[in-house]
Amino acid sequence: MDTMTLVERITQDLTAAMKARDSARTSTLRMAKAALLNKQIDKHGALDDPEAMRVLQGLVKQREDAAEQFVKGGRPELAEKERAEGALLQTYLPAEVTDEEIATAVEKAVTETGASSPRDMGRAMKAALAALAAGGKSVDGKRVNEALRKKLG
Repeated sequence: MDTMTLVERITQDLTAAMKARDSARTSTLRMAKAALLNKQIDKHGALDDPEAMRVLQGLVKQREDAAEQFVKGGRPELAEKERAEGALLQTYLPAEVTDEEIATAVEKAVTETGASSPRDMGRAMKAALAALAAGGKSVDGKRVNEALRKKLG
């Protein structure tokens, strides 16, 4: 079993990328490591894996948003660079949940919370996200929100 923390894995891979003179990988991992170190400083202590994953998920989201902006701005080469960075960071995160898993969690959350209208979104959203997070997979809240909206009309 791999007992290395996410932060240690990124540090080790950064060293390997630097030795291999892989500049794209090096810069992406440096950026990730800097973000993780900043979070450690804010927290005044080491990050556990779930905290490190949240930092990386934020970075992936930033890359997706930036790529979208670059496409709108007519800069496909920059959008491609952002997407490549996002894809590299994604390899450190657990697999994303599938649409079927989201649908199942939403269904279960609606049943458990007795949600029947958009007013009950908060409770149902919390239950659905908790159920999905318990599965240990990466969850995009926006996808869950959209599925819940459809369900609750």
